[in-house]
Amino acid sequence: MTRSWISAAAALAMLGGFGPASAADHAGLVVVPDGASATYEPGPPNLPRGTQISRIAGDPSKPGAFVLRVKVPANTVIAPHTHSKPETLTILSGSIHHAHGRTLDKTKGSVLKAGGFVYLPEDMPHSLWTTDEPVELQVNGSGPFGLNYINPADDPSRDAGKPG
Repeated sequence: MTRSWISAAAALAMLGGFGPASAADHAGLVVVPDGASATYEPGPPNLPRGTQISRIAGDPSKPGAFVLRVKVPANTVIAPHTHSKPETLTILSGSIHHAHGRTLDKTKGSVLKAGGFVYLPEDMPHSLWTTDEPVELQVNGSGPFGLNYINPADDPSRDAGKPG
């Protein structure tokens, strides 16, 4: 028998499996029972048009942990950029291409499909792009969090307010 790095009792404690708890014990608790329960809104101007965001927990503009769900349409590029804090990406549905580096090279990188995961340390230059299908992914990180394009001309917010 192999030993788990975490005991069953510890796992139950982390999941709240010990006895009844009052509502006060769960301050800040967020439950999303299924994907259809997430409420989406248009993404910020610094993401490509058509991107949608759901703030599941926390606020990426403030200190502390956050969880976002992001829908990126088919045939969309998020140009090379960095984040000032580490982030994780988990693919929920669809697929997206991911590459490291300060320039976009679609011959490099890898395809991430549902269940795929990426951990990105702070200031790691990377880019993302979809092809013939949209993607829904989950972003976990700690705020304040932002996106800094390697080439400022790649920032879609520079076109905000211009007719599309």
